[in-house]
Amino acid sequence: MIMDRSGIWDIIDNYDMDNIHIGTLGGHSALDICSGAKKLGFKTVVVCRKGREKTYENYYRSREGRGCVDDILPLNRFSDVLREENIKKLRELNTIFIESRYLWVYFEHNRAEEELSIPVFGNRSLLKTEERDVHPNQYDFLDHAGIRTPKRFHPGSIDRLCIVKAPEAFRGYERGFFFADSHDNYMERARGLVDNGRIKKGELDKAVIEEYVLGAQVNFNFFYSPISEELEIMGTDMRRQTNLDGILRLPAGEQMNVLKHESVKYVETGHVACTVKESLLEKTFDAGERFVSTMKREMFPGIIGPFALQGAVTPGPPEEELVVFDVSMRIPGSPGIAFTPYTGYLYGRSLGYGERISMEIKNALEKGRIKEVIT
Repeated sequence: MIMDRSGIWDIIDNYDMDNIHIGTLGGHSALDICSGAKKLGFKTVVVCRKGREKTYENYYRSREGRGCVDDILPLNRFSDVLREENIKKLRELNTIFIESRYLWVYFEHNRAEEELSIPVFGNRSLLKTEERDVHPNQYDFLDHAGIRTPKRFHPGSIDRLCIVKAPEAFRGYERGFFFADSHDNYMERARGLVDNGRIKKGELDKAVIEEYVLGAQVNFNFFYSPISEELEIMGTDMRRQTNLDGILRLPAGEQMNVLKHESVKYVETGHVACTVKESLLEKTFDAGERFVSTMKREMFPGIIGPFALQGAVTPGPPEEELVVFDVSMRIPGSPGIAFTPYTGYLYGRSLGYGERISMEIKNALEKGRIKEVIT
């Protein structure tokens, strides 16, 4: 059954609004979601993949005033959540699901949008637009919002240092990055990666080639409330990636020796909280506001809750500029933002995404406006 918004409204009309569970898939940001939900008085349920359930079942299970995971639903595969018996269990728990990157990493395209017949906090139609081979996609929205993005090239037009982003052969949800500064350089490096099996030859047609932006890389993590119609900066962070981080910790000479035998990999393994200087905040808010306005026009009902503009701050002249090369259309996987000061400036204390999402759900429930924040 393809879910439309009215169908989801029919489902939530049958919920016991006094006994809502906040649910999510076990990984990415599940503990942040559950911890925040518990602070707001909600019960929690985590859909786990068998063999990876101990984190939620043993170590963070709710007990004796500790922990944050009340129920788990262990499955052979994450996509089994779409089976009728599992949907029924989640509905019986009055579950509002929080979308994360896992909803499109572990599902066939569009299945989370079309078949997950439980209410999802956020605009589930936006998940697919993170992919660069669908239209409209994040590049289209950024361009329409007037937000600067890296210049994009095809192989024959490369005239500067570029980063090439192609799906990995073994993990299609991760990208195999490499650098090139000319067409010949691109062909040489692409052949090497195809020959050693890191990238499939056919996947190069899907590769994105962008100028490499020289700047301080920052993820700007936002929250837009349809209830208050206000945009908030939740925090700023930067990625930790393996094996890139390990290579960067070596002296330059040793880096060159390692790169004779190893390719640089950008597999995300965590985040580091960071801050930006206060004079950049207005530019940051401006970019966020323009992006929210664009999404309202082009992908109704637009942004609901968390999203992130990920990029770099360049030095100018005449002044620093934000260049965005990635958009997260859902909760970013970074609980470390609670250690940045931006929510504290607004609320008097630091908040993580899990708590802010549950605040929005609770406020919507109390005001009888829950249908405005679910799809």
